[in-house]
Amino acid sequence: MSEVRVLFFDVGGVLLSNGWDRRSRREACQRFDLDWEDFQDRHDFVFTDFETGELTLDGYLRRTVFYRDRPFTDDEFYSFMKSQSKALPESMALLEELSESGTYMLATLNNESRELNEYRIEKFGLRHHFSLFLSSCYLGVRKPEPEIYQMAVDITQQAAERSVFIDDRELNLQCAELAGIRTVHFRDAAQLRGSLAGLGVGV
Repeated sequence: MSEVRVLFFDVGGVLLSNGWDRRSRREACQRFDLDWEDFQDRHDFVFTDFETGELTLDGYLRRTVFYRDRPFTDDEFYSFMKSQSKALPESMALLEELSESGTYMLATLNNESRELNEYRIEKFGLRHHFSLFLSSCYLGVRKPEPEIYQMAVDITQQAAERSVFIDDRELNLQCAELAGIRTVHFRDAAQLRGSLAGLGVGV
């Protein structure tokens, strides 16, 4: 088995809470008295463009929320979106250990819109740990499309079998495996630590 040189991390659901998932959107509809079905239909129509960088945050909000006058502002709504992001402390502690070891190239491999992605990078100090941010908003393609995994391998310039991808969603992992990348299905930080050790990743 080849020595592991690269660790790809999903962010939402592994290191942080999900940035703008179904639960967060439901809470937003309750908080701002929006019609859930209307909002969700509009979200479904544009979310791929939003997460691949084709649609800005302003464009997303214009199409999903502010297509008519509201008794609240864009900034109020975006502040709520940002408030949904929380760190998973045990996962972040493990990430810090891996970062401080200096042994592995650490990269994100995540689906995220540009503005939320950059907010989360800054808010949670992710630049201190990751060398690369392979986010859908920068690459123009989302997981689980096969192109994103090949891009990740090409950009890191390491053989796929020397890489490990950590994600909480099985479909994303299955598609990474088709690209030759080893995978870990994340459940919690303790399980992740053990799974990485089983692959020879020292933490």
